[in-house]
Amino acid sequence: MPVPHKTGTVKSKQGSSQIPPNTVKPLPAKLAKPAGKKKDDDDGTEMGDGTEEWMQGKTLIKPPDQLELTEAELKEEFTRILTANNPHAPQNIVRYSFKERAYKPISSVDQLAVHFLLDGNMLHKDSDEARRQRAKQGVQEEITTIESATAEAEEEKAETPAGGEEIGESEEGGSGERADSAEITNKKEQKLTNQFNFSDRASQTLNNPLRERGSQTEPPPRANFLATASQWDIYDAYVEELQKQEKNKEKQKAAPTKKEEEKNKKKLMVTETQSDDISKVGKVAKIIERMVNQNTFDDIAQDFKYFEDASDEFREQEGTLLPLWKFQYDKAKRLAVTALCWNQTYKDFFAVGHGSYDFTKQGRGMLLFYTLKNSTFPEYIFPTHSGVMCLDIHQGCPYLVAVGFYDGCVAVYNLKEEGEQPTYRSTAKTGKHTDPVWQVKWQKDDMDNNHNFFSVSSDGRVVSWTLVKNELVYTDIIKLSGEGAVMDGPEGLQLQTMACGTSFDFHKQIDYLFLVGTEEGKIHKCSKAYSSQFLETYDAHNMAVDAVRWNHFHPKVFISCSSDWTVKIWDHTINTPMFTFDLNSAVGDVAWSPYSSTVFAAVTTDGKVHVFDLSINKYEAICEQPVVAKKKTKLTHIEFNPVHPIIIVGDDRGYVTSLKLSPNLRKKPKEKKGQEAPKGPEVEIAKMEKLLSLLREPDNSGKN
Repeated sequence: MPVPHKTGTVKSKQGSSQIPPNTVKPLPAKLAKPAGKKKDDDDGTEMGDGTEEWMQGKTLIKPPDQLELTEAELKEEFTRILTANNPHAPQNIVRYSFKERAYKPISSVDQLAVHFLLDGNMLHKDSDEARRQRAKQGVQEEITTIESATAEAEEEKAETPAGGEEIGESEEGGSGERADSAEITNKKEQKLTNQFNFSDRASQTLNNPLRERGSQTEPPPRANFLATASQWDIYDAYVEELQKQEKNKEKQKAAPTKKEEEKNKKKLMVTETQSDDISKVGKVAKIIERMVNQNTFDDIAQDFKYFEDASDEFREQEGTLLPLWKFQYDKAKRLAVTALCWNQTYKDFFAVGHGSYDFTKQGRGMLLFYTLKNSTFPEYIFPTHSGVMCLDIHQGCPYLVAVGFYDGCVAVYNLKEEGEQPTYRSTAKTGKHTDPVWQVKWQKDDMDNNHNFFSVSSDGRVVSWTLVKNELVYTDIIKLSGEGAVMDGPEGLQLQTMACGTSFDFHKQIDYLFLVGTEEGKIHKCSKAYSSQFLETYDAHNMAVDAVRWNHFHPKVFISCSSDWTVKIWDHTINTPMFTFDLNSAVGDVAWSPYSSTVFAAVTTDGKVHVFDLSINKYEAICEQPVVAKKKTKLTHIEFNPVHPIIIVGDDRGYVTSLKLSPNLRKKPKEKKGQEAPKGPEVEIAKMEKLLSLLREPDNSGKN
């Protein structure tokens, strides 16, 4: 039975077309049925668009350009290792170096290669822009479906005859086919999958294991204390405190007091109520500071303890000096190092005196004590009103330090006592020098077991100072007189001028014997028993004698140095020097080594350290090395450590540098096969005596 159709007009966006009323137009398939739905012929249920695809079995569609491979070739695996290096990256890029004025190749090459770069254009589906795009795309799809439906209707009209039944049959039969064809054409072509065998592999990286560490310390002891204090309790506490202070004042008055000048300078005694917690914290802080500094300068500590210069094996005789720690104090930078002295009990402890050798720039001074365990800050600091010119540490009592000042005073500092003032100090009433004190030396205790030391000054006096109770008692040992120098006095009297003493040293074995160097360049051999005359006078130098020192081993040998560029070695039984060395610059100080009778070192104003070993080379130094950075820096003093193979050197800028001697500078006698190496002071005496005998023989033969 034919299905009646309503006639009408079909209107589109592009235009409207009139269909005649006597013609019959079948509806398109997509307009006849709802979109996305299809009637199942068997059970009449509606199913979605992808149902047919899901129901049908998937078949592999081979692309036309696919290679024909066998099963073995398909199963063959190809392993490719990807690296981060770009094989196409250039390796020969150069850039011009303005520092070296040449083209230098660049070591770092950019290995990044961009294979694909895509800027994303995704939008959130609920955003306004996404809604506008969806609305626009939906309208365009409706327009295309209407146009395709009108085109198909016109084609059907042209092909079918005028019979109504045929039209109805053709409409019923062709409507399903057209719907299927429309769905197939509108569907997008599916992307063909890769037909080759491939495998997905995953790898898992090793994650670092997480560890939790906790430490538990013992909590500090706590105590709860509750008390109620009334006005009477507070009053009683004040009364007890006042009574304790009065008792302390009575103790101070009862104790033997010093002079009124020193009373005001000394601090009040610490009351019993004050605890020593601060001192305990200070001790711990000092230990921690040393630990931190030893960790900071660990490389220097390792060199000090273990390093031996292996290059000495390839040198015949010469040696080197290895710089170790450098000691400085900010407040003493502009002051020259005027004195150095090692502590004989604590081998890592030494004292430094700061002052000035320029008489136009005299002012304050400073006495510092350093240890090798802490090079960044002094252990003790004593500022002085006058420049320190010399010092000496007592051998038996390492806490007593004798100091000589530019203003002529001598003082004794006790490191055990608190405060910055010396324990003993000479004044004009107690016989202080009138000129700078150039050297002080501790001597053996007197008959009453009182400590005593000697001093020499430019005023020509050699004075013995004895520590008796709370004051210094002085005794003039000798007055240096200038031989042949006569000055006219009042009423025609002729007065003998005084010689200016600059240095002195006491014999190591003979207590009464000592040497004094003068500003005129002469050296006097004196005795404590004879104060009126000299035992011997040596015409040593053309300028002031800066230092004179007895040998540690040989009892007859001493050494002297001067600003006339020379260092001379003497036998005190002979008036002429045994050795003379010209160092081409003013010599500031000279010192014998404590381990060999033939090794000594000297410092010059051109910043060099000269080390000699007479048993190796009698004519030249086996080490001549500059140890300061600036050329204008002058070296002033040098000292050998009594145990360790190091020396300390001071300069006129306030710095003290420690240096380690290489093996060639401290050679010991070689061992003979089957015999032990000779040891002891007798060997050192024999070594020096052998050198002296070579020089004495011509003189003796000439006399005969």
